[in-house]
Amino acid sequence: MDPADVMLLAAAAAITVMFLLATASLRRRGATLPPGCLGIPLIGETLQLVAAYRTENPEPFIDERVKRYGPLFKTHVFGEPTVFFTEPETNRLLLQNEGKLFECSYPGSISNLLGRHSLLLMKGALHKRMHSLTMSLGSSSVIRDHLLVDMDRLIRSNLAWWSDRILLMEEAKKITFELTMKQLMSFDPGEWTESLRKEYVLVIEGFFSVPSSIFSPSYRRAIQARTKVAEALNLVVKQRRKDKESGGTKKRDVLGALLDSDDHFSDEQIADFLVALLVAGYETTSTMMTFAVKYLTETPRALAQLKEEHGRIRGKKNQLDELNWEDYKSMTFTQCVINETLRMANIIGGVFRRAMTDIDIKGHRIPKGWRVFASFRAVHLNPEYFEDARTFNPWRWQSNSGTSMPGQIFTPFGGGTRLCPGYELARVEISVFLHRLLTTYSWVPAEDDKSVYFPTTRMQKRYPIHIHRLEAAADVDQKD
Repeated sequence: MDPADVMLLAAAAAITVMFLLATASLRRRGATLPPGCLGIPLIGETLQLVAAYRTENPEPFIDERVKRYGPLFKTHVFGEPTVFFTEPETNRLLLQNEGKLFECSYPGSISNLLGRHSLLLMKGALHKRMHSLTMSLGSSSVIRDHLLVDMDRLIRSNLAWWSDRILLMEEAKKITFELTMKQLMSFDPGEWTESLRKEYVLVIEGFFSVPSSIFSPSYRRAIQARTKVAEALNLVVKQRRKDKESGGTKKRDVLGALLDSDDHFSDEQIADFLVALLVAGYETTSTMMTFAVKYLTETPRALAQLKEEHGRIRGKKNQLDELNWEDYKSMTFTQCVINETLRMANIIGGVFRRAMTDIDIKGHRIPKGWRVFASFRAVHLNPEYFEDARTFNPWRWQSNSGTSMPGQIFTPFGGGTRLCPGYELARVEISVFLHRLLTTYSWVPAEDDKSVYFPTTRMQKRYPIHIHRLEAAADVDQKD
């Protein structure tokens, strides 16, 4: 028998034995596992989940199981038995009991690609300190006083080069990568940053792949790209540390804060931390930008109202004037559009955790060591919580109509001690992007495209559009 087959059989046997032991232990204590199906050995129901999320409508994977088993069900995905949470109450229980009942746990492919020192995988007191540090560097005051000017400048300089037909998602990713590089390490766009971005694309493509270089070519390419990224960042960290020790000019960025930290991080730890933050800032925000434009294009009334809002802001100043904090705070309908984009597209569809102890919930027991997935998407698209839930309706956020408990059920950035530290930064970036887009161009889709949700939320063809520079913007370009 081929060695690879032997390994697969051994892994399948081990998982089966673990499941049987867990089931027997629960029966002895009079408890039962949540209902559901673990699928075929080793693979479980991973293929069904992946197939669903590679379509425009992944909902049936969860919908069908909720209908059959209820809102709490077990399955087997990405190599482990996993319990799905699909209600606000259970999701809230998970988010509020980080480090008590649950601990952070992600598939091996994500853990390996982000690095063991990434914020996503940190635990305990260290995570608390680093999360607090990252939150402080993305606070409203820091954005207002230090980041907004660079944000507006970089977005404007990127849009100035657009012409005719573009792939919006690709252009949005260039923008968010440049913004993130500036915020993390004070780098302006150039050949080096673009080369690094291309490696990042390969890293992200390896997420949710089988964490084996033998069985998964995408994972092998991702690991190779991740090594190149880490090496490049290590060189930057070493140089900045050297500059700091020699009394060089101090920079107000995340790398500077890490070098000044009392935790005395190694170069490897800092590089891992930066790798994960680059992924977060680059991938999620660019996707929100793209989907916001997609939904607005498909909803002319919302697009017209948003144009009116940004037209009023632009009418108060010269086209070349920079946006300020008061401009951002006046973008009220823009925030409704962003909320509805987050709810509909579900850039962060949910979070993985691991049970730290046996957990009794909803009349069932989740064994210690089992993985749990809290699905935000299942809640955000449930008509019990959002009226006409699968229709883009930004007006629902003007008075929170259509949802009875928005603070508890709307969790696009997670929650608890792992609330996304860049949530305010992402909102500002998207707002500035929409302002510059709406006051510079009109556009129409160049061809049909569709959304898919695996391995990440994206447009399959990267959303090609034809753009036309507005007359007022063209006049400014000529004068400039």
